[in-house]
Amino acid sequence: MRRGVRLAFDVGKVRIGVASCDAEGILCSPVETLHRDRRGNDHILDAADIVAEYSPIEIIVGLPKNMDGSEGPAARDARRFATQLSLQNRNIGVRLVDERLTTVAAHRNLHAAGRSERSHRAVIDQEAAALILRLALDIEESTGRPPGEPAGGGRKG
Repeated sequence: MRRGVRLAFDVGKVRIGVASCDAEGILCSPVETLHRDRRGNDHILDAADIVAEYSPIEIIVGLPKNMDGSEGPAARDARRFATQLSLQNRNIGVRLVDERLTTVAAHRNLHAAGRSERSHRAVIDQEAAALILRLALDIEESTGRPPGEPAGGGRKG
């Protein structure tokens, strides 16, 4: 597996969860939750600030496919976000990874950790981003290839 920090984004209508991993790809940790700017692109600028801070070798964006593998409005939104990130960070590969059921798993993990349903909202998107990142790292570990598919706009990594 390639060595280096990676960032993952779980794109939602209202919030975007962010997670990172260590350079060895062992530990995935929540970073923060960004709030969507529905009138502009402030959330892209916020994401670019995080990218600049972490200097990742790769950015992973969760692609929320339907259970039958088709793509709906949420997947199109994630693709747009990934393309915008790719254009902002042309020297870093941005990849889309199928994220089916990660939010369900994130709720389960938080519940198992003793977090109340009420407190989930603050961190659920970060936890989902960490699960997306873990999935991406596991895919690369098992296949020897970068996970998912490249996003348009920047370097194909």
